[in-house]
Amino acid sequence: MMGDNAVSQRQSSNFTGGLFSPREQAPTWSSPGCPTISSASHCEYQLSSDQEKADGFIKAIGPADAIQKQFSEETFEERIDCSGKCILPGLVDAHTHPVWAGERVHEFAMKLAGATYMDIHQAGGGINFTVERTRQASEEELYSSFQQRLGCMMRAGTTLVECKSGYGLNLETELKMLRVIERARQELDIGISATYCGAHSVPKGKTASEAADDIIKNHLPRLKELGRNGEIHVDNIDVFCEKDVFDLDSTRRILQSGKDIGLQINFHGDELHPMKAAELGVELGAQAISHLEEVSDEGIAAMASARCSAVLLPTTAYMLRLKQPRARKMLDEGVIVALGSDFNPNAYCFSMPMVMHLACVNMRMSMPEALAAATINAAYALGKSHTQGSLEVGKQGDLIIINSPRWEHLIYQFGGHHELIDYVIAKGKVIYKK
Repeated sequence: MMGDNAVSQRQSSNFTGGLFSPREQAPTWSSPGCPTISSASHCEYQLSSDQEKADGFIKAIGPADAIQKQFSEETFEERIDCSGKCILPGLVDAHTHPVWAGERVHEFAMKLAGATYMDIHQAGGGINFTVERTRQASEEELYSSFQQRLGCMMRAGTTLVECKSGYGLNLETELKMLRVIERARQELDIGISATYCGAHSVPKGKTASEAADDIIKNHLPRLKELGRNGEIHVDNIDVFCEKDVFDLDSTRRILQSGKDIGLQINFHGDELHPMKAAELGVELGAQAISHLEEVSDEGIAAMASARCSAVLLPTTAYMLRLKQPRARKMLDEGVIVALGSDFNPNAYCFSMPMVMHLACVNMRMSMPEALAAATINAAYALGKSHTQGSLEVGKQGDLIIINSPRWEHLIYQFGGHHELIDYVIAKGKVIYKK
């Protein structure tokens, strides 16, 4: 996918032509000790051993013969033959809640019996149930389960994932979660965009206004201090803007305060009730807004004009039996549509290929639109489309190799990604091999 840092419907008529074709050209990384990747006689991916270049970034794209000639003096640790296979950008999951303790499988049975999300929430389940168990869990316990979940995402082709806090709701536990995310960011190969989501729910015993005051006066100044000291890196700020949770005024105050300390605005909006969250996000300069099942026509138009990304979550609408987000209208209006798994105890899905399939079937997206939404547009939603999300010279060498001559099989084969994905490569390094 070439060109602009995101693809809207108005731009995407040539999108499939912009996908990397194994028969056309081959990227090369500067990454010592990494493999050459070749597809028949027509193309080669080469990971060069030039120590003077930035490791793991795509160094050149061109016909195989030219690439082989250009790097004829280089040596490589491994050659990967991609004959009959497809090479795609690594998938980007733009919305997850992956750090928590306490299973909620019992709530799935309640939902199947007719209970709504807010019924469970108001009965002390949902987020509140997970908050109690996450507060009780040790940092090591949280890291162990988080690492395992990231591994599942990676094996499903994800090379960049947004990770939220939000199951603490007090400063101590929110920081514990963010330390777990920071440790993974430093130790693991998968890319991470960290989000502070201390306004995921209103803590027991507080009003939304009181919770907002606590976040603004205590949480955010501490995050700023820890960021300045290099202890915790946070990219985004999130609020659950919803009826009976955080209203527009509290949401505005928290998001603006986060923006004031340098965080990107990327928040939950217009999910269960029409809140005019999209309009608020545009007013505040949000990078992205998630959910949007109840977004207004005016909100869609405003997001398109402001190039504010819509992060749509097909698994949530599917599992909660909500009406689907109006993806087609958003695309037709020119909104930059991204996708996320919304992985959390309420929507237990690691797989972006399955998310793309659901987006096509239930939200009527085309397969090229879904792939754009799960790569370049999802990277845009995280403010990272200048470095990730597509195969371009100078971008990070994140890609997947699938065992099929047609890339569409990654979406078409619902649940078949485990057999399809042969390799996952991040920063020019093989991080998964089937």
